[in-house]
Amino acid sequence: MNKAIAILTIFLFSFCLPINAKDYYASRFGIASNGTTLNTRSIQKAIDYISENGGGRLIFRVGRYLTGSIYMKSNVTLYLSEGAVLVGSVNPYDYDKSYGWIALIFAYKANDIAIDGKGVIDGQGRELANNFMGQALNGIIKDTLELGRNNERAKLIYFRECRNVQVRNVTLKNPSFWTQTYDQCRQLTVDGITVLSRAYWNNDGMDVVDCDSAVIRNCFVDATDDGICLKSHSSQSMNQHILIYNNVVRSSASAIKFGTASFGGFKHIRVINNKVYDTFRSAIAIEAVDGGWIEDVEVDSLQAVNTGNPLFLVVGERRKGRRSHMENIYIHNLTCEVPARKPDLGVDFEGPTNERNPRNTSPAEIIGMKDNPVHNVRLENITLLFPGGGNPNYANVGLNELDKVPELYKSYPEYSQYKELPAWGLYIRHAEDISLKNVTLKAQKADYRVGIVADDVKGLSLSRMKYAEPGKKSSAQVFTRNTTKK
Repeated sequence: MNKAIAILTIFLFSFCLPINAKDYYASRFGIASNGTTLNTRSIQKAIDYISENGGGRLIFRVGRYLTGSIYMKSNVTLYLSEGAVLVGSVNPYDYDKSYGWIALIFAYKANDIAIDGKGVIDGQGRELANNFMGQALNGIIKDTLELGRNNERAKLIYFRECRNVQVRNVTLKNPSFWTQTYDQCRQLTVDGITVLSRAYWNNDGMDVVDCDSAVIRNCFVDATDDGICLKSHSSQSMNQHILIYNNVVRSSASAIKFGTASFGGFKHIRVINNKVYDTFRSAIAIEAVDGGWIEDVEVDSLQAVNTGNPLFLVVGERRKGRRSHMENIYIHNLTCEVPARKPDLGVDFEGPTNERNPRNTSPAEIIGMKDNPVHNVRLENITLLFPGGGNPNYANVGLNELDKVPELYKSYPEYSQYKELPAWGLYIRHAEDISLKNVTLKAQKADYRVGIVADDVKGLSLSRMKYAEPGKKSSAQVFTRNTTKK
């Protein structure tokens, strides 16, 4: 762990101290543990009482505690003992919509709050989502996306503008929508939790939105949408001073991603010592597409196996006039194995099977805009294993027709949006100051494409490169157009 990360961790944990206050047992407030009594009002009464009387822990012992929407208050910890399950109601009308979202547990401008313990929060998401969808089909609830999967569904946690937030040790399972969102919070710690978010479509494992000073560490995340996702919803805010450390992620979208919503920005982000497996899209995706600024990002020691794409860096302009920017990205000690077949086969709610298929496997990608390039990306100590065996009948883009690769500035960003790319290992376009050092690209079968294509790159450095592809010499693995080397 480098010096900057150590300082950030000490800074965060100087705020994230346990709340030293009184313990209260749930039974004292008449909260039933039988799994059938709806406890919403009694749990809320307990939270309000504890907050008003100096703070403390509301302790749930072994049992099942059924509830609808509740609101955290300052200086309160929900403590779920081992064997305790906080169970979300399956009735859509037991949930509130606040601040634009539906959730089981809300907090707004609350300080020194926590969820802790070895218990479980179970959203009963599949049944709840189907009930929400049933109400949408009946015209009672509006299906805002009109995609037949209704995004008017409940998260497990939505905390907004809170300070000193801790979520530790618990298991969060079966939400009907995104599992947890932390929006414009400061001093956030998510530590040692298990996320099982496979009950329905679009179930992100974790969303961190415009937060300042956060640590996400030692977590296991299994999600049908993005695993750990940083977003910026406001042009007046940004995610900054974020450490994502020592997590294991599986996703039917991208494992670790930031920027699909990128209105403000992302600065001083560290993604260290994480593992990714059986993931449909990218192991790491960094996307500046909504006018935001991404700078000073370090990804170190990321291991990915059976993952559809190693890394995807892109600058776009989804809304006219909103210019994004990306610079100073350092990715090192990355290994990734890309399979020939779909990497998330057999899980609940796989990534879309017909997404731009049939197509060949995509390379790692660094893609800017003609008049807005990606700046200063360093890749070092990288090993990427691809299946090779590309089929030229899938809309082959030859090296003499690179202009056929479309400019998709307004598209939703994800690595397969370009369908066919002319490289099997790494494709770079519209970029400046790109450095590759000690990078190994391996193809298990011969491919009609070359290992690296660099198109419109100013200042490309290739040092200690290694290529392995049956029947092809290393000297034939790099193709450049309108590119200068440094």
